[in-house]
Amino acid sequence: MTRALTRKGEATRARIVAGAAAEIRERGVDEVRLEDVMAHTGTSKGQLFHYFPDGKEGLLLAVAQHEADQVLIDQEPMLSNLTSWPAWLAWRDRLIERYLAQGVKCPLNGLLGQTGRRAPGAQAIVTGLMWRWQKAITEGIRHMQSTGDIDPDLDADRAAAALLAGIQGGVLLLLSTGKIDHLEAVLDLTIDSLRAGARTGGS
Repeated sequence: MTRALTRKGEATRARIVAGAAAEIRERGVDEVRLEDVMAHTGTSKGQLFHYFPDGKEGLLLAVAQHEADQVLIDQEPMLSNLTSWPAWLAWRDRLIERYLAQGVKCPLNGLLGQTGRRAPGAQAIVTGLMWRWQKAITEGIRHMQSTGDIDPDLDADRAAAALLAGIQGGVLLLLSTGKIDHLEAVLDLTIDSLRAGARTGGS
């Protein structure tokens, strides 16, 4: 059973995770040792193992969750405000900007490779990220349906799932080729399709 942490304990744990994430982003997950994290965050070995009894494995999972959360944080406030076409385009631009800045090195991808993609903890992190991301897109589509800007007969969940799958494909191609073109294409064509559906669909 996980022990409940005090507010100070939560802050200390978050500081360790953020410090570990910074070290991993700068040096790569293979090069970072627990001693590096301790030095970066000013924590002792006893403190680190107090918050992460499983050692590096547990810390890497915590950092992976931190990076997964950051994927969505980096899209705000646009992702939570898909209430007009200018808002959708602003979200599109923010997403492109985020992945251009990230480039071919994905911290989350590297971390999950280290912790084992099939490990229950790693799988839960990916599943949770995709569920929250799809839910936000679905809410945006449903809002636009309520205002008549998207065909009300469209299955919002399936449309959001398809858009998210396209984004993930675009990101994978970016990691493989260093080119953002595919991500731009899937966002532009999907948003155009959603807009066209409102003009031509419905009865």
